[in-house]
Amino acid sequence: MVGSAIVRELQKNHFENIITRTSKELDLRNQSAVNEFFQEQKPEYVFLAAAKVGGILANNTFRAEFLYDNLILEANVIHAAHVHKVKKLLFLGSSCIYPKFAPQPLQEDSLLSGFLEPTNEPYAIAKIAGIKLCETYRQQYGDSFISAMPTNLYGPNDNYDLHSSHVLPAMIRKFHEAKVKGQPNVHLWGTGTPMREFLHVDDLAQACLFLMNNYNEDQFINVGSGIDISIKELAEMIANIVGFNGEIFWDLSKPDGTPKKLMDVSKIEKLGWKAKISLRQGIESVYEIFKSEHTNA
Repeated sequence: MVGSAIVRELQKNHFENIITRTSKELDLRNQSAVNEFFQEQKPEYVFLAAAKVGGILANNTFRAEFLYDNLILEANVIHAAHVHKVKKLLFLGSSCIYPKFAPQPLQEDSLLSGFLEPTNEPYAIAKIAGIKLCETYRQQYGDSFISAMPTNLYGPNDNYDLHSSHVLPAMIRKFHEAKVKGQPNVHLWGTGTPMREFLHVDDLAQACLFLMNNYNEDQFINVGSGIDISIKELAEMIANIVGFNGEIFWDLSKPDGTPKKLMDVSKIEKLGWKAKISLRQGIESVYEIFKSEHTNA
């Protein structure tokens, strides 16, 4: 989802010499394959968007995979970028790097100031390691490596697998299927009270290109909309967009995750970037894509 959005943004801005690889074409966990790729292709600017990602269920079930896969792939790419003298690298992290009870909105200085949310701790630790790799390669070698922390993302090419997807695409699929099948209700996890922030992936792609052109500091930088919404309100919005008129049941035996996650985006906004796509507008456009791609399936 993120990689394809960055490619679209680069093409929109008339960049032509774009080098991409899917995970099937290049396993970033394979250090020799990564080094061979950098040796042959000699990229000058690297957007490191690759990661093993998922929602609460996937994060909490495949804890070792989420830690190992993300650690090894980011280490391989960042080190190869150093060895092959890449001009600039942008590493994409996640808002889950912040402590579970960090002051809101989440400021960059809150990193490592408290305990992480247990359900996604392995993924968060891997992303923190990626940040520190970029920082230390800058400090020791002078490499122009920067990091950006996006909030919860959604958009074209999202993952709608109910076992591994994030909350927003999972809701789109659940409400759509309930409407199509005429089901009277939809069951969702938790209490619905946690507050979450969402950013359309096209906005993130614009921010990535903006940062590649305008940012070059040690400290990572938050990227988000600066607006949050409760999971209950999100569910009601998606149900309304999809046209599902049944009841929503909340399974209180399931975890909520972090109670609130809102990014402080004042730093990037002062530099001159701001999110443009409203949440409702973004979900409406994504649902149209979902219907066209998933109705037959």
